[in-house]
Amino acid sequence: MPAALSPYRLGKARDLYNIFNIINAFAWQLLAGNVITLFALRMGANSTYVGTLSALVYVAFFFLPVGKLLSRRFPLVKIFSVAWVTRSVSMTPLLFAPFAYAAGDRDTALLLILLGVSLFHITRGIGLIGNNPILSLLASGPDRGSYMTQVQIVNSAVGMFAGFLIALLLGQDPPLFLYAIIVAVGIGAGVFSGILVRKVPEPETEDGGKGKNIFAVVREAFSQPSLRNFIYILIMVSLVSGVSRTFMVVYSRSVFNQSDGMVAMFAVFGGLGTLIIGLLIKFLVDRIGSKPIFIVCIILGFLSLFPVVFFPVTVTDYTTIMLYLFSLFFMMNFGWHGAEGIMQTYFMGLIPSEKMMDMGMVYFFFFGIAGALGALSGGAFLDLATAITGSTIISFRILYSIMIIISVVILFRMKKLVPLGALPFMGALEVMFSFRDLKAISLLEKLNKTRDSSEEAAILGALQDTPSRLAIQGLLNRVKSPRLAIRMESIRAIDAMDHLGEEAEKALLEDIINNQYTTAYRSARTLGNHGVFAAIPVLRELAKSSDYMLAGEAIISLAKLGDTAFKPELEKIINETFNPRLKMAAVEAFGIYGFEDSLPMLLDVLRGANPPPYLRDEVILSMASILDIQTKFYPLLVRFLADKSLAPTLAMDEAEAAYEFYMSALGRKRNKKDAKQNALYNQAKTLQYAVSEYVRHSKGSHLNKWILMLPDEVVSAYVQIVLSESVLDDELNNHPRLKLLIAHWTAHVLRKWTNKSKNNQ
Repeated sequence: MPAALSPYRLGKARDLYNIFNIINAFAWQLLAGNVITLFALRMGANSTYVGTLSALVYVAFFFLPVGKLLSRRFPLVKIFSVAWVTRSVSMTPLLFAPFAYAAGDRDTALLLILLGVSLFHITRGIGLIGNNPILSLLASGPDRGSYMTQVQIVNSAVGMFAGFLIALLLGQDPPLFLYAIIVAVGIGAGVFSGILVRKVPEPETEDGGKGKNIFAVVREAFSQPSLRNFIYILIMVSLVSGVSRTFMVVYSRSVFNQSDGMVAMFAVFGGLGTLIIGLLIKFLVDRIGSKPIFIVCIILGFLSLFPVVFFPVTVTDYTTIMLYLFSLFFMMNFGWHGAEGIMQTYFMGLIPSEKMMDMGMVYFFFFGIAGALGALSGGAFLDLATAITGSTIISFRILYSIMIIISVVILFRMKKLVPLGALPFMGALEVMFSFRDLKAISLLEKLNKTRDSSEEAAILGALQDTPSRLAIQGLLNRVKSPRLAIRMESIRAIDAMDHLGEEAEKALLEDIINNQYTTAYRSARTLGNHGVFAAIPVLRELAKSSDYMLAGEAIISLAKLGDTAFKPELEKIINETFNPRLKMAAVEAFGIYGFEDSLPMLLDVLRGANPPPYLRDEVILSMASILDIQTKFYPLLVRFLADKSLAPTLAMDEAEAAYEFYMSALGRKRNKKDAKQNALYNQAKTLQYAVSEYVRHSKGSHLNKWILMLPDEVVSAYVQIVLSESVLDDELNNHPRLKLLIAHWTAHVLRKWTNKSKNNQ
């Protein structure tokens, strides 16, 4: 297995490789891009010749075994470097092609191009043996997919820039010698990039595969079902991508008679498509996985084939044709180049790093076979179909219809791809079209780049407001931060998630055990909020912890988890502890449980010697929860706390509003011969007086009778007894909060009774 580089050495190696990648991408565009195809077309090359040139790009992969043989004696980086210098120099014959063509020898000129391109790709194929191991070494770490895609983005951006320069240089009718100058600059850039790459660190040699030939490696690959299915998909993607993108240049010139400069400009838009899909992949791949992105790229590539088949031949408007070709080049590269790029990322996740060189050789071998077959057969097919049908556009329509059929087969086979930890396809689509998830990914990217703890805390705070399951892993990493504030913010952000997942639950359980007095209490709260029942045994023990914050949160979480067996312990805590925080936690837990037999215990807390104000509030709110009126009572309590002199007024407002509700619903429709309706009428009529006597004069006898006269259908007998007795308790009459609660409850009960009576009419 390749030895991992230290962060410093990895950073230096990546910086060096990035420079190499920029220069190499520039050289590639000048030596192997569309400029070579345009060069050949200017000399009268047909589709078969263009297909042959394109096939040589893939034939390079057949020479990987030669590179593997050399790797037994020489370091991989040295092989890579020498091959890269040699491949650039091999393009020298192209410099003489314009002279041969000017002398009237077109065949020799085309032969020189074919010779140079052949040597270029043969030596490139030998050097490619080091490509995957070097990239695998540099892409080590959690940002593997992101870095791989970044390499492709740089290639696309530089290629697009070089393509734009070429388009400007070529113009409408460029001289052939200008092509030679472009190739000469490419040779110089290629030689420099080959020398530069020698400074990249050497990946470890794979000892296990030295004795295997290519056929043994292929047999090993096909013996694994997941890899075998991938290879089938690889072959078809390479074939369709090779055909569809290769002949776009011929399509533009032959069908629409576009100039060299204009075709080069179309290619720039193709590069823009490659760049944008690369940026999108880099943004998403480490969060949703490579498989769903792979599928999306294939779908986009599949859709990009249809315009070639169905674009009406009758369209002659210049602007329409230009827009069509610009968008066609863009979408073709957006889909199929994106598919090729993410396909390699998926492959590197599928293969163990110690087998990367051998299996990488298999990857490129089949990629090359399919690509070469597609380019050669595609060119020959176009020439043959044109000769038979007499129409170039019909031949293109037939060829691209075949590519559409193959694309459908690809999509069906992709269902069997191993997920490699990726999100399901529909889940990935939800992420792609979810503003919240995309914002969360953006915040995570910022989080990974920040080195300032205060900025880190601010981003974590923003993640709390943008809960996304994609953020879990990044947040779990921050839970181990050396700074307490960062750990706390991370747990808060995890608590905001809709779902935790097994890894998060395990991390939180470890936190409540190992980090008492710091973050444990926050983790205990999160476990309760998310219904993690596996935490109940640990929370029971921690409810007795000397860390009172943790003990309090453990008590509340046990109540949220419905652990009724713990309820007797709550009563002991309320009776024995002197810690206000623990008492408040126990009181809140009673409210969460919602058992009516807890009401006497809560009233006893109010009877205690001078209970703290906030404890009194918690008692009243817990009673409101048990009585199922907390939602509407809470705003009333808040108003009371803002101005406590309003207590009688607020209580009377409740009674008056309830009476008016009764009158509007039943007052004028009352059947005076109905005993039940008469009883309801009398209760509604006397409520205001009973409440007034209770809240203003602390005389609860009238309200006591009012409560006792309530029917069983609107109140349980237990609640009826407890509350009717409490209004007669002089000690409890000193608590205006309780008076307000009981007044609100009576109004609530009257409304409930009214609705039942109305529904029964």
